[in-house]
Amino acid sequence: MLLSNLTQWYCNKIPEKEAIKMLADTGFDAYDISLFELTRKEDYLFNSPDYVEIAKELREYADSLGIVCNQSHAPFPSSVGEEAQDKKIFEKIVRAMEIASILGAKIIVVHPKQHLIHAEHPDELFEINVEFYKSLIPYCEKFGIKVACENMWQWYNGNKVPSDSTCSRAWEFNKYLDAIDSEWIVGCLDIGHVSLMNADIPDFIRQMGNKRLQALHVHDTDYKADKHTAPFMEKIDFEAICKALAEIDYQGDFTFETDAFYKGKPKELLFATNKYLCEIGRYLISRIEEAKKQ
Repeated sequence: MLLSNLTQWYCNKIPEKEAIKMLADTGFDAYDISLFELTRKEDYLFNSPDYVEIAKELREYADSLGIVCNQSHAPFPSSVGEEAQDKKIFEKIVRAMEIASILGAKIIVVHPKQHLIHAEHPDELFEINVEFYKSLIPYCEKFGIKVACENMWQWYNGNKVPSDSTCSRAWEFNKYLDAIDSEWIVGCLDIGHVSLMNADIPDFIRQMGNKRLQALHVHDTDYKADKHTAPFMEKIDFEAICKALAEIDYQGDFTFETDAFYKGKPKELLFATNKYLCEIGRYLISRIEEAKKQ
């Protein structure tokens, strides 16, 4: 099981090369390349016409450091409900798939479409998303990379707490993946997102099983806000999660999505912050491996 961290952990204040080097130097096995900026910044390096060569050069650099790209995160949202704009977003998602594959990623997380209020349009969102993910399968085959759907949440108008959205519940997540029925489309469980729905995280893991659940976004919350901070900073029971992952014989990697843990920290403390997070990750992986032996 590889220990991984996203590259956007310092909110784009340091370039990809520097982020990857620091992750390697602080003990991480892998990096999750954050490709959010494909739809946010025209001058983003991977929006260059030379993006393929840039990706190849970054792959060579990471290889020289002894760190691999295990997964990626495509730009989001995946839709806004406007045809012309959604077409552009789709093109950027496909580009993200290509870039991630060049870097060596085996999985890229692509958010489901959720431009409609889930409580009012669950069936329509289901049809839209099954079609959406199926449309990505030819690109999965072309680039040799799996797409992972992620469990989401929404703010409804006037609500003060997060509400259900696409794949918020294990039964619906399983329904999506089973309907798509492709080895190329798998599940990425965002542990923090499960907590926001006040769902039982270990039970969610057990319901998905290791065939569907092939990637993780690991972070902690207070069960109220999408905190994206380090484990043991808030209220999630990570010991129970480790046992559940062991119980299903989880075969994927352990990937942090703890970008908020870095907020407010000066650059001089980033090495120590990464080192600490790496030690937390090693501890949690050891708990999973120990539980598998029991």
